[in-house]
Amino acid sequence: MGSPGLRDSGASAIGRLVRAFTLLCGLMNRAGTLWIFGVMFLICADIVARNLFAAPIRGVPEIVAYSIVGIVYLQLANTLHAGRFTRAEMLPDWLESRRPFAGRVFRAAFDLTGAAVFAVVTSGVWPAFANAWAEDEVAGVPGDFTFIVWPFKLLVVIGVAATAVEFAVRFLSNAIAGAEAWRAAARPETASPRGWGWLAALFVFLVLVYLMAGAELANVQIGALSILCMLVLIYAGMPIGLALMLLGFVGIWMMKGNTIVAERTLALAASEFLRNYFFGVVPLFVLMGLLVSESDIGKETFDVARRMLRRLRGGLGIATVAANAIFAAITGSSIASAAVFTRVATPEMMSHGYTPRFSVGVVAGSSVLGMLIPPSLLLIVYGFVAEQSVGILFVAAIIPGLILAVAFALLILAMANWRPHWIGDLSHETEEEFSEPVLTDALKLLPIFLLVALVIGGIYGGILTPTEAGAAGAAGALVIGLARRRLNWRKLWGVLVETGHITVSILFLILAANVYARMLALSGLPQQTGEFIGSTGLGFAGFIVLYIVLLILLGMILDSISIMLIVLPLALPVLSQFGGDPVWFGIVTVIAVEIGLLTPPLGITCYVVKSTLGDERITLNQIFLGAAPFAVAMLAVTVLLILVPEISLIFA
Repeated sequence: MGSPGLRDSGASAIGRLVRAFTLLCGLMNRAGTLWIFGVMFLICADIVARNLFAAPIRGVPEIVAYSIVGIVYLQLANTLHAGRFTRAEMLPDWLESRRPFAGRVFRAAFDLTGAAVFAVVTSGVWPAFANAWAEDEVAGVPGDFTFIVWPFKLLVVIGVAATAVEFAVRFLSNAIAGAEAWRAAARPETASPRGWGWLAALFVFLVLVYLMAGAELANVQIGALSILCMLVLIYAGMPIGLALMLLGFVGIWMMKGNTIVAERTLALAASEFLRNYFFGVVPLFVLMGLLVSESDIGKETFDVARRMLRRLRGGLGIATVAANAIFAAITGSSIASAAVFTRVATPEMMSHGYTPRFSVGVVAGSSVLGMLIPPSLLLIVYGFVAEQSVGILFVAAIIPGLILAVAFALLILAMANWRPHWIGDLSHETEEEFSEPVLTDALKLLPIFLLVALVIGGIYGGILTPTEAGAAGAAGALVIGLARRRLNWRKLWGVLVETGHITVSILFLILAANVYARMLALSGLPQQTGEFIGSTGLGFAGFIVLYIVLLILLGMILDSISIMLIVLPLALPVLSQFGGDPVWFGIVTVIAVEIGLLTPPLGITCYVVKSTLGDERITLNQIFLGAAPFAVAMLAVTVLLILVPEISLIFA
């Protein structure tokens, strides 16, 4: 045992190292953040050069593809540090409030696992960097445009190594906090249950994993057990991407009987999978949506819709739906829509006699339009996983998105006329007068329609690829924000940082899902599932019903992107066996998944409304109850699309 002075000195040195490491990760994050901006300007410059001067910039697709690698790995560790790795927090939060020691043990165990997984990835990607360095490997077209690639491979090594260290730091922090919780539980004056039951459950789970690893199992059985283990790990609070990578690695290891193939799979996915030009749509569309949100376009859209619909009973509610539909066409995010219209529409409705429950419910319900009406992040993710054209998916979603918006409006109109007490006192709603001329309203909406025409029109007209449309849309949103004087350097930097965190969290999930999907394909489980469903006699209709029910149930505990990345590797091969259309299937999937945004206990949109509103008088339960009719309307539209699939294929 050393002296207290030596222990304090050691702790101080460790603290300085941790702070230095955190500063380094912050600097890497800043570089990755600025890189996103640089990609936007590069693509826009290429669009202008190609269309105005017939002189495209050479090598843009290759530069953007490698840039995505740099953007993700420069910001990966900082995204973890900021707590932005996607996870289900219900059980960990409950444990930490009731059983602090057990909660910290769970978090420490998951962080230690993360450190181990990323250490394996680091060792796997190092040879790729070493070879690129030794051989002066280049990318591009020889004689036309080339550049050396070892700096990008070095960024992969640095990024995964820094993430492994960040997991290790989090492990130490949770281990220390767990020890303090243990000591607190041991003191009589602060005695509390230590959570032996949860520790026993964790021990039993680890024993089962150990026994499973040593058992003689068929590949299909390994795949099926991996799904069970995944649900357990995710519900227990492990980051979803980490769970997918871990189970993909362990599953391949068990099927091949050694770790070599599993390590190569992880390394190959980490170093090569994200090097794709089309992944550029993620940061660019996210950037566009956040810039639009900061420009107060949502508020002005709502004001215009409110004036246009003031003569209708329930007009403010319908105006919220209309404004959400327009806002969705330039953001692609339900979360952004919920945050904006909670601040804009909810106080306005409540001041005009609407009940708090309906006011928050219509905001939460109509915000899901942001993930269906293009551009949509969920459709982008689906396009990557299902290997479908993002542009075709965007076009296919237009009519279903408008149908869903009309369904919401008709629902509000019906409630206002036949069940007005559900909405509130509407006696004075239609008496409101406005003095601004119609031309003023049109001018306020002009920037929105120009952005929509630029993005969707550019894709539909074949002028822009989805990635180029994202860059052009982001640049247009930036110009609008600056012209309106709603953006300053502080806000712009906040938008860029948030763009980076969202981008990394999404692309890391996609990367991890790719590893897991490779394991499932190796197991043969998707094919066996299709054959089993075919042998039961349920047919295609039965498969679709089971699929929708599964999505809604998972929506109660997981976020939308995670659900799609987990379920689609199983569902798409079955769809292929039945000869189903993948574009139509994508639209149905997005709507069904979005129902989960409104259902307890997770219901992310409802939580966003609650946190944004900041009014203790309005409970989370009221928000869920207010959003319930809109979830039912979404289910009805889903059934309509299943019965009449041509609706999704009119323009596709």
